[in-house]
Amino acid sequence: MLTGETDLQAKTVEGLLEVQLDGDWKTYWRSPGEGGVAPTLDWSQSENLTGVEWHWPVPGRYEFLGVETLGYKERVVFPLTLYLDNMQDPVWFLGTLTMPSCTNICVLNDYELSLTFQPDQLDLSEQALHLYSQGISQVPKPSNTVEVMGAFWDQAKETAIFQISRPQGWKNPDVFVDGSNDELKNFIFDTPNIQVNGDTITASFKVTNWLEPIDLHNRALPLVITDQNLATELQTTLGNEPLKGHQDKGLLTIIIIALLGGLILNIMPCVLPVLGMKLSSVMAAQGLEKRQIRHQFMASAGGIVVSFWLLALFLIALKLSGQALGWGVQFQSPWFIGMMALVTALFAANMMGLFEIRLSSNTTTWVATRGDSSYSGHFVQGMFATLLATPCSAPFLGTAVAFALGADYLVLFLVFTALAIGMATPWLLIAGFPQLASVLPKPGRWMNTVKSLFGLMMLATSLWLLSLMTNFIGTPVTLVIGIIFISALLWQLGHIKGSRSVAITLAFLCFASTAGLLFSFNSGRLSTSSTAEINWQPLETESIATAVQQGNTVIVDITADWCITCKANKVGVLQREPVYSQLQSDDLIAMQGDWTRPSEYVTEFLQSYDRFGVPFNIVYGPGAPEGIELPVILSSEAVIKAIEQARGSAQ
Repeated sequence: MLTGETDLQAKTVEGLLEVQLDGDWKTYWRSPGEGGVAPTLDWSQSENLTGVEWHWPVPGRYEFLGVETLGYKERVVFPLTLYLDNMQDPVWFLGTLTMPSCTNICVLNDYELSLTFQPDQLDLSEQALHLYSQGISQVPKPSNTVEVMGAFWDQAKETAIFQISRPQGWKNPDVFVDGSNDELKNFIFDTPNIQVNGDTITASFKVTNWLEPIDLHNRALPLVITDQNLATELQTTLGNEPLKGHQDKGLLTIIIIALLGGLILNIMPCVLPVLGMKLSSVMAAQGLEKRQIRHQFMASAGGIVVSFWLLALFLIALKLSGQALGWGVQFQSPWFIGMMALVTALFAANMMGLFEIRLSSNTTTWVATRGDSSYSGHFVQGMFATLLATPCSAPFLGTAVAFALGADYLVLFLVFTALAIGMATPWLLIAGFPQLASVLPKPGRWMNTVKSLFGLMMLATSLWLLSLMTNFIGTPVTLVIGIIFISALLWQLGHIKGSRSVAITLAFLCFASTAGLLFSFNSGRLSTSSTAEINWQPLETESIATAVQQGNTVIVDITADWCITCKANKVGVLQREPVYSQLQSDDLIAMQGDWTRPSEYVTEFLQSYDRFGVPFNIVYGPGAPEGIELPVILSSEAVIKAIEQARGSAQ
């Protein structure tokens, strides 16, 4: 349809294409997204026509079966500008419009278009001008008020990040990347994560490409930016320098979060097995000079800090090699677990008085020497306290680690240093105020009994670590190793301390084994209504959207056998009422991802939510198709509320 509006000097005539779509049918934008095809117009057979400029209104976002497309529903008006060769000669417009339309199926329809007109004799059409004005008002226009402050290509996370400012501020912004040109047509830009901070927004796009390596450094990207009463289009080039202004502004907050996360690690279930090692050092401080107490606790704090630095170096090495990143990923290695089991067994035997380790100064950096009075021993205790704390996430910890792994290497070290200082705070507190140690009971014979008890706790830790080896070497081999180890320990214990100590140790091991079995294989037995196991299905991200479309609710649990917090969530919340009954509902699908061993599939799922450790739980449903993330430490109230909201039943 022609509006009748012409420009003799520019040799242009304005027209429009109106598209009416029934029901849920939609068509696409020039950059259609992951699963669409853009409309095209072939006008090559026309006469006295040198070009056709297609003006594209701002699209909407549509998701189906986990695939997002960009386009239009119900009705859309595309303004067209026709460029002519001669304004005095007649124009014969002859073309083929290929218009895709989709619901749960897609069809491509070809429409033959034919139009003849005399450019210098056109009359204005009020109806056409009204439609044209509707369409052109939705087309992005240049704006002097919107500016891209920075653009960063994060190669490690394959993410494009834009920082955009507007003096008037933002209400409900959205950002689209126009990938319609030949250089970008194979790249898919996922739904952006947009953060608003005053007059500045930060938009982050995860990028995928199935046909070629992903590297958008120095690529020019056209952007369409929308908000209330705003639709503008501009272009920017992606650099490889992080957005310093944004990062620095949030760094102080992240440092505080990291300090809290490290401090909370001291009371997490993951750290409880090393409580004996800590308290043994505290009691050994009795009767010492303040200077000695200060140095011992400073040594322990130093061990914690150094171990966090080693973890940071380990993660940087993984990042440089392109491997999976995550908090606690070292527990996916049988060599690491075996080493930790051996070292904790040596600590246990030493604390139970079976032998006293006396090594040369060159080897004291990996195990304590000369009992608890050795500074190097306190240093190593701090290191192993940290290593044994890493199987699980804790509140605030996940946020800090996710920020660190997505930042540059200097910031990663700063965040991990803050985590270390947070965890070392109790040690630093006593180092700063040695008189606090004097409030503990005075040393006496009772200390040998308590020290042996702590040795048994370390022995239980060693056996727990050994049990994790079943995932790598099988249950029979693990049992043989365990039986040999326990037999040798009991024989040595009987030889040195007598049969009474053997009987006490056997009683403790039987109690610990029974408790461990109840904890690990409890299944549904804590449920008051049933003893059946929760029907966990393997994680299939492609099936989540389908299930939600069918009206179901989906809960995803990412866990690992070495994650103590995961076990606590399972026994304390997921398998107890009222959550257990909800997980047995017909309309609820329970999916579980196992991160015990390296899994690229599970890692990608975690990182899609900027998570780098377990546990991770999220609930999807008709009322929350994008998912509701649950806290690290679950509560029945949080899980039930998320399920109700996902179902759409929450008010």
